[in-house]
Amino acid sequence: MNELSEMRPRRVLFVITSMPVGGAETLLANLVRTMDRRRFSPEVVCLKQRGPLGEELAAEVPVHFGLLRCKFDLHVLPRLWRILRSPPADAVITVGAGDKMFWGRIAARLAGVPVVASALHSTGWPDGVGRLNRLLTPWTDAFIGVAEAHARHLVENERFPPEKVFTIYNGVDCQRFQPHDAQPVRRELGIAPDAPVVGILAALRPEKNHELFLTGAAQVLRKLPQTVFLVVGDGPRRRELELLAQQHSIAKAVRFLGSRSDVPRLLAACDVVALTSHNEAAPVSILEALASGVPVVASDVGSVRETVIDGHTGRLFPAGDLAAFVAATLELLSDPAARRRMGAEGRRRVVESWSLAAMVSGYEQLIERIHRSKNGARKHEFPMASMVAECRGGDAPAVGATA
Repeated sequence: MNELSEMRPRRVLFVITSMPVGGAETLLANLVRTMDRRRFSPEVVCLKQRGPLGEELAAEVPVHFGLLRCKFDLHVLPRLWRILRSPPADAVITVGAGDKMFWGRIAARLAGVPVVASALHSTGWPDGVGRLNRLLTPWTDAFIGVAEAHARHLVENERFPPEKVFTIYNGVDCQRFQPHDAQPVRRELGIAPDAPVVGILAALRPEKNHELFLTGAAQVLRKLPQTVFLVVGDGPRRRELELLAQQHSIAKAVRFLGSRSDVPRLLAACDVVALTSHNEAAPVSILEALASGVPVVASDVGSVRETVIDGHTGRLFPAGDLAAFVAATLELLSDPAARRRMGAEGRRRVVESWSLAAMVSGYEQLIERIHRSKNGARKHEFPMASMVAECRGGDAPAVGATA
C-alpha cells in the first residue's frame, strides 16, 4: 500500500477576505470543489463575510467566516489559531494580499502548520503586497503566481526569493466553458440574431477601467449602431457606471447584467469579449471567453499577452489607449472569419495549457511536496521551472528571474 493511501486526507485551509463573485474567488471555488477528496480535505476561511460564492460553497465544504470584526481586531489571531488546531491543519494557503495574507500566515506559524503558501492574483493595486506582508517571507514556503510573467513580477517587483516562487496557471472548466448556440440567450436578452455583441466580464471596480469600455462603446456605436454591450459583474461602482452610460447617450445599447451564474450562456451571445483593465495578472474572464470560442480585445497588462496572442486569439492594445481599443474592437466585429479563427485557436490553447485539471494538479503537487519535505523526507529545492513542467505535464522554461 502506498504512503498516500495510508494517510488521512490532508486538511487544507484557504484564507481569503470574502467570497463575492469575482475572478480569484471563482478560481478558488473551482479549486476547492475539484481537489481529490481521497487525498485532501479543503476548507475556506473568510475573514469577513462569506459572500455569495462562500454561501454556495458552504453546502459542500466547511466555510468559516466572521473572524475579523474591524481593521484592527487583534482577536482574529486566536480565532484563526483555534480553527487551524481543531483538528490540526496540514496546509494554509492565503489567497490575495492584504489582511488575509498577513493574519493567515502568522496564525499558521503559531499553529505549527507544515505548509504555508500565498497565492497572488494581481500585479498591483489593490493586491500589492506591502512591507508588513513582505516581512513574513521567511515563514512562507511558497508564493504562487498565476502565469510566467506574473511569477517574474513576484521576484523582480515584490522581491520574493526565486526559489520560493512557483507558477500554477489559472484554469477553467473546458467542459462548462465551450462554444454554445447563441440564439437562445440572445432571444432572452432581446438581442437581434445578427447584432454585434461586445461583452466585458469584470467586477465593477476602478482598476477594471469600465470607463474606457463605455467611452469606447459610444465610438463603436457611431460606426456600428446595432451593437449591444453586455456588462457582466457587480460592485460598488454600478450606479456611477450606469450614469456614465447615460451621459454618453448609450444606455439603450448597454445591458448591466450584474453577477450571473450562467456566464457560459452569456459568452455564447458575444462576438467579442473586452478587457480594459489598468492592471491584471492572468484574468479568468479571458480564459472563459477563449474556452468558449470567443476572441478577446484586451489591454496589454500583466500576463495577458500569454493568453491573448495578438492576431491569433484576439487583439492587444496599450492600456488606456481609447483609439486603439475602438480600432481593435471594430476590426474584429467587421471580420466574422477572423473571429471564428481566433476563437478556435483560443479554445485550443486553453484546453492545452490553462485547464482546471492542470491548475488543481499544480496545487495538489505543491502541497504534497512541501509537506513531505517538512516531515523528514529528502529536502528539495522547488525551482519555478519544475512546477511549471508538472503543471503542463512536460518540460518548461524557468519563468522567474534568476537569483
